[in-house]
Amino acid sequence: MKAYRKFLNVFMLSLSSLMALYGIFWLFWILGSLFLNGLKYLKPELIYLDPTPPGMEGGGLRPAFVGHLIITSLATLMGVPMGIMAGVYFSEYGRESAFFRVLRQITDIMVSTPSIIMGAVVYAVLVKPLGHFNGISGAVALALLMMPVIAITTDEMLKLVPQQMREAAYALGAYKWQVISKVVFRAAKVGILTGVILGVARITGETAPLLFTSFNNNFLNLNLLKPMASLTVTMFNYVMGPYHYWHQQAWAAAFILTMGVLALSVIARVLLHRDIISPIAYIARSIVRRNRKGE
Repeated sequence: MKAYRKFLNVFMLSLSSLMALYGIFWLFWILGSLFLNGLKYLKPELIYLDPTPPGMEGGGLRPAFVGHLIITSLATLMGVPMGIMAGVYFSEYGRESAFFRVLRQITDIMVSTPSIIMGAVVYAVLVKPLGHFNGISGAVALALLMMPVIAITTDEMLKLVPQQMREAAYALGAYKWQVISKVVFRAAKVGILTGVILGVARITGETAPLLFTSFNNNFLNLNLLKPMASLTVTMFNYVMGPYHYWHQQAWAAAFILTMGVLALSVIARVLLHRDIISPIAYIARSIVRRNRKGE
């Protein structure tokens, strides 16, 4: 029996290691292909020049870069406050409520909702009534995709803050909003910031919801009520197009977008693995010190 358990342990460990190596191989194969092809066609003109007419080589993707930055920034401005406030409500106000526990489960489900469904919903609500595609509907779709990620991360990070810290702040006469903003938030700020960065990385590479909402535009457009270009949709159109220089520009754009998302993910991982005990201990010592002075 002992030999059997050892054999089973070695077998499962070897199988798990092989599966991990198999997944890592394809991951590095994709990143390597993207790095080689994208870096080869990467040019400064890609960022500051407008697209040329179909069939004429040259030009750049300035409308796509500008439009993508506008849509993503607006989505971040809408999604981050809503996500953080939802997480605070789940953690600090809805712990004992069955209704808000149901809402928390719905939020968990929304994280895994396909982005194309979110795009179709926003299309029915914002695009269809207006009669045309527009940039603000794309930002709303991306904000709705970002919000559940941030809400769940904020909820989990706030739950990690010891209840004794809240009780100590209440004992000093602090109101609930003061406890949340000055004690709980400070202790969980690293985790909350990590959730925000992951939420931004989640929406940066989305294409399907933008096809239903902001669609695309071959010209530079700063009006959010009109169709607006985005980097992901432009890449999709160029990859499906017949021209070789379109494919080259799509490779370069994919490289820039991937490096941006990778940078955000690395920042989030670094923040996530920081020691969050230090700020918690500092705040706890401050509360104890104030309590002693009051005595």
